[in-house]
Formats: sequence, structure tokens, C-alpha cells
Amino acid sequence: MATLLYRLGRTAFQRRWLVALLWAVILGGLGFGAVKAPAASDSGTSFMPGIEAQKAFDLIGERFPGASANGANARIVFVAQHGEKVTAADNRAAIDAFVKEADGAPEVSGAVNPFTAKAVSRDGSTAYATVNYRVKASDLTDADKTALEKAIDQVRSSGLTVEVGGTALAEQAAAGGSSEAIGIALAAVVLLITFGSLAAAGLPLLTAVIGVGISMLGIMVLGSTFGLTATTGTLASMLGLAVGIDYALFVVSRYREERANGHDPGEAAGLAVGTAGSAVVFAGLTVVIALAGLSVIGVPLLTKMGLCAAGAVAVAVLIALTLVPALLGMWPNAVLSRTTRKRGRSKPQTDNVGSRWARFVLRRPVAVLVLSVVGLGVLALPAAHLEMGMPGAESKPTSSTERRAYDDLAHGFGAGFNGPLTVVADVRGAHDPKAAVARITTEITGTRGVVSVSAARFNQAGDTALFSAVPATGPNDEKTKDLIHTIRAERPALERETGATFKVTGSTAMDIDVAQALQDALVPYLAVIVGLALVLLLVVFRSVLVPVKAAFGFLLSVLAALGSVVAVFQWGWGAGLLGVEQPGPIMSLMPIFLVGIVFGLAMDYEVFLVARMREAYVHGDRAPQAVVTGFRHSARVVVAAAVIMIAVFAGFVSAQESMIKTIGFGLAVAVLFDAFVVRMAIVPAVLALLGDRAWWLPKWLDRLLPRVDVEGSELTTEAAAHGTGPADLRPLPLEGTRV
Repeated sequence: MATLLYRLGRTAFQRRWLVALLWAVILGGLGFGAVKAPAASDSGTSFMPGIEAQKAFDLIGERFPGASANGANARIVFVAQHGEKVTAADNRAAIDAFVKEADGAPEVSGAVNPFTAKAVSRDGSTAYATVNYRVKASDLTDADKTALEKAIDQVRSSGLTVEVGGTALAEQAAAGGSSEAIGIALAAVVLLITFGSLAAAGLPLLTAVIGVGISMLGIMVLGSTFGLTATTGTLASMLGLAVGIDYALFVVSRYREERANGHDPGEAAGLAVGTAGSAVVFAGLTVVIALAGLSVIGVPLLTKMGLCAAGAVAVAVLIALTLVPALLGMWPNAVLSRTTRKRGRSKPQTDNVGSRWARFVLRRPVAVLVLSVVGLGVLALPAAHLEMGMPGAESKPTSSTERRAYDDLAHGFGAGFNGPLTVVADVRGAHDPKAAVARITTEITGTRGVVSVSAARFNQAGDTALFSAVPATGPNDEKTKDLIHTIRAERPALERETGATFKVTGSTAMDIDVAQALQDALVPYLAVIVGLALVLLLVVFRSVLVPVKAAFGFLLSVLAALGSVVAVFQWGWGAGLLGVEQPGPIMSLMPIFLVGIVFGLAMDYEVFLVARMREAYVHGDRAPQAVVTGFRHSARVVVAAAVIMIAVFAGFVSAQESMIKTIGFGLAVAVLFDAFVVRMAIVPAVLALLGDRAWWLPKWLDRLLPRVDVEGSELTTEAAAHGTGPADLRPLPLEGTRV
């Protein structure tokens, strides 16, 4: 592996203009394809096939054509002034005029009058009208929205308080933009401080941006074929930027080190790719495994996001191995420190902050280990109280009209009005369909916790009925979850009695089913990614205990990160500082998403840091000294890489999309814990206690495992055998290469 990558690095260095041209052609070709590609459409894709709520939703779409159409809608909530009623003559006239005007808009399929639909609260203080559109919210023009807003303003002028819910006027979440800009700016500062050179700081940024550009354009090109949207690519841009900077950072850092040791530019580039590049390959592979593993969950959205992000990471790896050495070939001295540029070779550094910290830990490993584990354990405690859901309008700030509409409806119609349950009854097996549906509605009406049940509506074939049940409690209340389980538990007896069956769906039921399904899938998912990564790390480090230690450190960091997410986003500790005005349940997708991404990143730091220790150990250092050597060479760069990732992820905390904000925060704190506590404290402490046993591998297993030479010992061996330096190894030919 090291020899192959060494030759690849020298080839890219020597044929720098050709390599740069190839990447430019790829970028330009994808840009042209993205412009010409049709818009993506994700219609017709089930969110999570297999769960009851999704099956019911699909059944509604099959038996009631058009009932599950995904056109935009607006729920206009009218609240009379204190002491008045919306049914008063003036107020009623204003609402009637609004419905008439809204119904006449070009893209409106219908506007429902609250007085004919009985959408007025019992006390008469609140009413709501529903405006349905023929097209999705993203397809509404500014003129369509302006027409609705104008009609709303006219009602407000009559004295009524008017708030708007639904999707028509909701602000569309945009991926990227300022979040990436913030991350890039912070990363530039960190790189400049780390390298002390504008060129060395700018090169990783440039290559990372190129990589993200290629990845996002590729997603746009494939969007219409695979249903990839801007939301799908958010994770790809987030991770692509972070790992793109980090991978280039490690190659550039190793190049500077080899130049300082006296190697010529071409040889230094080859050695940098052959050594640091090996770590990049296996670090990237662990991230790809974790992201691709999201496909085992069975959620199409997660599968798409995971595979797109895995593709972005693969692009970042390829750029680090080819474009980075090519750019180093164009400006071989620009990235060097002033000392190296003047003297050509600098005295090897024997002591720095990293090595001093390593010696500090080696002198007191038990204390450091206990303190670190206990600290992360305390931070992980809130994770035991994790509550999952799908935050909606109730999680928005009170300054938003969507949140105020939600609160007004809850006040006027009850807490459960915002999360009604939709019940679809399949009566194909019933002798008397109408009697069977009547029996089902009666039973559900009498269930404790149900406020009201609407009249059943049959489809044209008369074999399926649809009605809704309003709970007494809100969508995220535990009592609502219990109510859904109670209603479903009544089904077997009713099926035996009537011959008909039913399913419960709706946004609330869907959220509950998704949360349960994701919770059930978490253990198999962990088993898949941890198992594959343990095998990969076993091959890389040729050690049994190092991969186990890596997995243990990952569990600590991810649990501490989840605990922090619960404390902030669920309990509200410090939530105001992050712009979270309404704490609540954690989005159901977030924990398993966080686990997959953090695992990949945790293995990143493990490979980058421990690979250098392994390299020193293989080349003759004793176990304790190998730890010090690894920290002397890698600690500063690993810290810089971690700070960059924290900066990039923290930039996404400013996003308005709840899931992106939560993931950004979770990833930022996870990297903080993993890099600065697990890798910088627990790893050296454990290695100090294990000594040479850390690198133990049974002889039979040593014979079975392939040798990938991530530490670059083959370069030294081959050079010694031929009596030459690594510079005498020939670069890879462009065509006809045999490996």
C-alpha cells in the first residue's frame, strides 16, 4: 500500500498539470451536467417502508387517489379580540371575503370556509380556514405567495389576529450557504495558525472546496435519477468540507516534515502520500463504512444522505492523494516554513507540546484514564433520558407565525388538535362494511384519551373508510403514544367481531413508529459498522487490543455527545445561546445519524494518531517512546484537524433546519470529546498501561491478515535492499500499470 501510494504521489507531482487538468475537466463536466439535469423529484418514495403508519399511508394513497397528494397547503388561523367571537357579523364577513379571494388564486385547488366546515372552536374565539394548492410549496411562485399574504393582510385590517401554518408560506430550509462560509473562515484561521504560511493554509481549503463542488454537482447530476435533493446533499457538503480539509492537511503537513528532513520536493511528495496518504485511505474507508452502513436502517432518506456523504468522502480521499501532490508540484516551496525555505533542512524537533503532553500522561496513566472516563460518563448521563420525536411547528421560535398558529389552535381546540390520528379501515372482509366501520368508530370514540372522532368517509369502491381521531394530549406527549398503542391493541378483537381491520397513521403515529423502528435498528447498525471497522483496524494496526480500545473510545464520545444534545435541545440547558427557543424531543433520525458519523470521525483520529505511533514502533522505538514520537509528530496536526471539524460543524448550528442544527451541534461536541479527551488522553493512557501488549497479535492471525503497510516500512525495506533512497522508486506510468 505504502509503495503504491508513494508512486502515485510522485506521479501526481511530476505530471502535475495533467492531474490538475483532469480534475478541472471533471469539475467542468459535472457543472455542465448539473445545469442541464432535470430537477429532482422524491415523490412516491415511502419514508420508512414496513412500519404501520407508512403502510396505512400507502393504503390511503392506493384506495383514495389524490387523498395523499403532496401539494402545498396553508392553515389560516383567525383569533377574535378578547371578549369577541369570530362568528360576529363583522368578523364573519372578513373571513368569508378572505376565503373567496384565496379560492380564486390561480394555483389554489380549494379554500375551505371554517363556518361550513365547522372549524370554529366551542367558545367561538378561534377558527381556521384551509387553503390547498395544486403544486408543492417549492413550486409556488412569489406571485402565488404574495396573493395569499395580501388576502391575509386584509383580514388583519379588520381587527382579527391572523396566523399562518402549513407549508405554503413556510420558509424553505436552504442547505449550505452561510454555514459553509463560517466553517471555511474559521478553518482558514486555524490553518494559518498551524502552518504559519498563507500558501500552506490555503491549499487544504482550495482542494476541500473543489472536492465539495465536485460532490455537490455530482448529486445534482444524479438527482433526477435517484431522487436526490438539496437536503440529501447537506451531509455531503458538511462532511466533504471537513474531511477534505483534514485529509489535505495531513498530506501537506507530512510533506513539510519530509522537506525539513532534506528530501527533494518530488521525493517528499511521494513519501507524504505513501505514509500520511495510507492513513488517509484507511481513515476515509472507515468513514465510508459508517456512512454506507446507514442503508441498513431501511430509511430511504438516510440511505441517500449516507451514500451521498460517502461519495463526498471518497472524492476527498482521491483529491488528497492526487490533486494535493500535484498542487505541491506547482508551488513546491510555497507551503514550507521560512526556516526550511532558507536553510533547506531543519534540525529534527525532539520536543514540543505534543511530546510533553504524552510524557505527562505516561507518568500518570491511571489518573488521566479515570478522570477522562468519569468525565465523559457524567456528560453521557442525560442520554439515558433521550426522548425521540419529529419536532414541528411547536419547536419553532415564538416570533414565527407558524408557532403562533400552532399555539392558537392548541388553545382554541385542545392540545391534541395539532396531532390528529388518521384511521383507515379496510372492510373488504366484512359482511356489512358500514356496520363494521360504525363499530370501529364507536370503540375508538370510547377509548380513554380520545376527544372526538370525525364521521367516516368511504372511498368510491366502498371497501375502505377513512376518519380521524383527536387525542386529548399533544403530539409529543407520552400519553398520546400510549393512546396509539391502546387503539392498536383493540384491533384483534374488533377484527374478529366485524371481519374488518384498521391501521393508525397521521404525523403523530408516523413519528412514534419511526422512533421505535430506529431504536430497534440501532443495535444491528452498530454491530455492522463496528464489526467492519474492527476488522479494518485489525488489518491496519496488526493488533487485537488497539481496535478494541478505539471502539470503546468511540462509545464514550458518542454517548457524551448524545447526553449533551439531550441537555441542550431536550432539557433546554443553554438552549438560548444556540437559538433554540423551544426545547423538546430529539429528532428521531438524529441519534442513529450521529452514531454513524461520529464513528467514522472517531476512527479518523484513531488512524491518524495511532498510525504514527505504529510507524515509530515498527521502526524500533519501544512502546512508551512510540507514544511520545506519535504525539510529537501528529498531536498538533490532529488538534488542528479537530478544531477545523468543530468549526465546520459548529457553523451548521446557525441553520434554521432543526435536524441540521442538532446534527451540527452533536458532531461539534462529539469531535471535541473524541479528539481532546479520548484520543489525546485515554489513548496514550491505555497504551501506557498496555505497553508492548498493545501491539500483540497471535501468530496464526498474523499469517492470515493481509499486509497493507500503513506505516511505510516497505519503503525503507525496498530502499535498503537496493542501496537507494525512496526517490529511486519509479513513478507509476499513466497507462498499462500492473500492481
